[in-house]
Amino acid sequence: MKIAKKIGAIICCTVLATCFFIQNASSQEVISLQQAVEKTLNNNLQIKQSQLDESLAVENLSQSKYALYPTLNGNASAGKSFGQYRNQTTLEVTNQNSTSINGGLDAGVDLFRGFQKINQIRQNRILLDVNKTATEKVKNDLVLQVITQYLQVLYNKDFLRAAQDQLIVSNQLLKREQALLDAGSKTLADISLAKSQAATSELNVTNANNALTISYITLAQLMDIPSSARYEVQAPSLDKFKKMQDSIDAEGLYQKALGEFPDIKLASLNTAAAAKGIDIAKGNYYPSISLGAGVQTLYSDPSRFGGTFSEQLNDNLGQNVGLRLQIPIFNGFAARSSVRKAKINYVQSQTQEQLAKNNLNKVIYQAVADLKGADSRYSSTLNAFNAQKDAFYAVEQRYNVGLDNSLDFNTAQTNRNKAEIDFIQAKYDLLFREKVIDYYLGKPITF
Repeated sequence: MKIAKKIGAIICCTVLATCFFIQNASSQEVISLQQAVEKTLNNNLQIKQSQLDESLAVENLSQSKYALYPTLNGNASAGKSFGQYRNQTTLEVTNQNSTSINGGLDAGVDLFRGFQKINQIRQNRILLDVNKTATEKVKNDLVLQVITQYLQVLYNKDFLRAAQDQLIVSNQLLKREQALLDAGSKTLADISLAKSQAATSELNVTNANNALTISYITLAQLMDIPSSARYEVQAPSLDKFKKMQDSIDAEGLYQKALGEFPDIKLASLNTAAAAKGIDIAKGNYYPSISLGAGVQTLYSDPSRFGGTFSEQLNDNLGQNVGLRLQIPIFNGFAARSSVRKAKINYVQSQTQEQLAKNNLNKVIYQAVADLKGADSRYSSTLNAFNAQKDAFYAVEQRYNVGLDNSLDFNTAQTNRNKAEIDFIQAKYDLLFREKVIDYYLGKPITF
């Protein structure tokens, strides 16, 4: 009787928990895959950080343009001198204190600097595109993470449902075995086997529930909403699966992705920026010409120069203008070294670009192969699941009339459960593989 009460309590708790889950879920926000992607793109801090890098690149470009403008700087100084002073006319030594003020303006402009400033502007334009593309890449990577985690939530929901169904069946078997044992028709070995099956099913429910909770939290963190947020995800309809496996051309998909995929665009722009870096470094080989001009004046107390403040500023006013030519002759091979390093950097960028293309080619061909394999596995696991359901139903009927023992029943139940889990995995694997292809095609990710 104690076992029967325990079984009844377990079933009651399971039913109440399921009812609570259903009632609670109905009042929660239901988030579609497209909404999950949009929330991630709007809220994720990685994107905001990348956008701040874009803002810095904009400022760098503006500053390189401003570097073409002339410079204008003012200067001023003031001082006081005191001590003995010998008059050169009378040769008398006297004590003297004097105050002086100096001021001026200096202007300058680079007329030629080996095209370095122009090339710096061009490189900064490219680097701005690099940062914009880097933001696209961050978004692209996050979209794939959202797809993966969203489908993980769906898989864990189905896995939990299957585990709960298994627990109900196991508890029903345990209850029946206990009744038969009480009637003297079963042995302790039979009831022990049923208890073991029920305990395993209960553990499976606990593990499935924990996995579902973790997957919800992980998806919430991707969307940058509170981890405690309560929400539901929208399950796809398998009727919407597209039979596009035979029509997909891996090479055509690769060629299309070459022109659109952010990873390739980013690598290509980095190569272009490195090429411009060589031009900047070569500018150190050229002479530089600059134009400068200035105005200076000073004031000292009347004991030295006489005159009022304004009179002295006017009388002591001086101007200058001049050209400055600087020819690099020898600077410790600094110019040569900078050019060589820029060329090495360019080759490295070219290599990285080719590696990105090779990786994309590999990933796309693998994705197409995985999709075809997932389609075959889905069909196979569906057929196996249907067959195991029929087999379990037959064994269950025979067990109910005493033609099969509890071992046969448990074996049939285990086979059915395994077939269902395999089918759930295959279902979401196929859906994921289809969304990966849409991802590389640049299509909106929806169910």
